[in-house]
Amino acid sequence: MARAKGVASKTTSKKRLPTAAKVDVYALHKSEYVTPKSPVLVDVAPARYVAIEGIGEPGGLAFTTAVGALYNVAFTVKMARKFAGQDYVVAKLEGLWWGSSAKAEFLSEPRDRWHWRLMIRVPDFIAAAETEEAIATLVGRGKPEDVRRVGLYDLAEGRCVQMLHVGSYDEEPRSLEQMRAFAAARGLRFTGKHHEIYLSDPRRVAPDRLRTILRLPVGA
Repeated sequence: MARAKGVASKTTSKKRLPTAAKVDVYALHKSEYVTPKSPVLVDVAPARYVAIEGIGEPGGLAFTTAVGALYNVAFTVKMARKFAGQDYVVAKLEGLWWGSSAKAEFLSEPRDRWHWRLMIRVPDFIAAAETEEAIATLVGRGKPEDVRRVGLYDLAEGRCVQMLHVGSYDEEPRSLEQMRAFAAARGLRFTGKHHEIYLSDPRRVAPDRLRTILRLPVGA
């Protein structure tokens, strides 16, 4: 017992280095990620993402392959930063969607023609060189070549109409109609790409309980 007590005393007497808190981009920009069930106006500051672009039906092979490549890079960049002493929380998956005309309205086109840019927000201090190094590391480990399609992407949306959509993705038009009416009543029009922020994992949450932030940039 005396020996065990002595060991404990020696261990607890050591000075512990302070641990830096993880950077959480959603907490830092809380006002941009509000989840009202009716449309509101929000001002969105420029944001940095790791991102990958493609064309195809959501959930299709091209889409799921891109999601895998994006997460591989996102977590590799995060871990490199963590080992360097500056950790941060990996953010939710987000996506920009548009059709062949590059306008916000795209739902009328066939799903296999939908364009998307899948994104995971990162702190502003993440640099292109870190992303490139992460990709080289993944390729060296034998990961699929699709990781080479991932890169840094800066997005400046400004003023947006935003609301929380609860339900399946196929039911989004009802929420978009509310957003459209809200914008029109204020003399605003949609000026950017349809933006979705996925708060729920569709593999674990029933379709009628999915929570998705819908965001559309607007202007006069």
